[in-house]
Amino acid sequence: MILNGIDCIGQYAHLFKGKRLGLITAPTGLNKDFVSTIQILHENYNLTALFSPEHGVRGDQAAGALVETYLDPITQVPVHSLYRKDSKRLSQDMLDEVDMVVYDIQDVGTRYYTFIYTMLYALEDCAKAGKPFVILDRINPLGGVKVEGNILKPEYQSFVGNYPLAVRYGLTVGELAMMANDQMKWNCELHVVRCEGWERNMLFPETGHEWIMPSLGLPRFNSAMLYPGTCIFEGTNLSEGRGTTIPFEAIGAPFIDGQKLTDEMNAKKLPGVVFRPVYFKPSFSKHQGESCSGVQIHVLDTQAVQPLETGITLLYTIKNNYEQFAFLPPFREGSRPFMDLLCGDNVYRQDNVDVPALLQQFREESRTFAQMKEQYHLYK
Repeated sequence: MILNGIDCIGQYAHLFKGKRLGLITAPTGLNKDFVSTIQILHENYNLTALFSPEHGVRGDQAAGALVETYLDPITQVPVHSLYRKDSKRLSQDMLDEVDMVVYDIQDVGTRYYTFIYTMLYALEDCAKAGKPFVILDRINPLGGVKVEGNILKPEYQSFVGNYPLAVRYGLTVGELAMMANDQMKWNCELHVVRCEGWERNMLFPETGHEWIMPSLGLPRFNSAMLYPGTCIFEGTNLSEGRGTTIPFEAIGAPFIDGQKLTDEMNAKKLPGVVFRPVYFKPSFSKHQGESCSGVQIHVLDTQAVQPLETGITLLYTIKNNYEQFAFLPPFREGSRPFMDLLCGDNVYRQDNVDVPALLQQFREESRTFAQMKEQYHLYK
């Protein structure tokens, strides 16, 4: 079995002994025997604080929920939220409780996912405070070779894109931390507890691990595999399957003809996927309680599929055939449309998009990123 960082922590005991530890984690923070990183640090070291990303350290908080400080019911260790309305950073009071901050959350390898920005914010905060930062590294479920998508532009930074990454970036979270620490010149004392046995061309099913939901929106690996491409529908008036059992695998709306769309998409013969008509009624989120039709995307070949290009092709097939299609307006006055924040640019919303040219532009940007990131690889 491939080992994640938490499975190898015994080799790094010298880093943790005698220090007050603060842990940023989530339900995916488990070792190979399904023992939580919280329990391991609590029983073997001096765990003095827990820091909660979106969804909470135990996964019991809804998406977007804002939580105040509370005691973890199992360890009685204080839990401080890093997903507050006023800030998503480590405050000085939080940092005063610890000598070192440890991070252990399963990443999903896609730029939109907020956990990596919780990590990067904490890395920068520790650098400023002179506190060491430790990543208990984990495999990238989408592998470490393929890179897809454009590079986020600085003027489109948000909590779903706060660093100039490609959409599918092909790095472990430890490698990403090393890259940011170097490129941003934060100069934090950064330690990466490495995985063992993982090779860059491995996708999650090849690791021997059970899929633990990183959040409720990604209940299985296929959801995460498609997420780089189907998450962009969050910026539209189409359902991306939230409120169903197959989020980010089903795309639809009350005005879609699922069979017609299925036939159109299958005729394109996109690599690694097949489409079938699907009918659903979301229990929450967009089109709650309404009968929707659309497509479910089935991944037939995880190595061949190009999830972002699949999502973009589907997006414009719908946009060009349904006048009811719309991009969502900004959440609040003066902010950017969510589609622009997801894209890291405004190109998706431009008139008369030349899709083949857009995909070619994205391929060129992803090649540039892929070449640059190689200097930070910890694994072959």
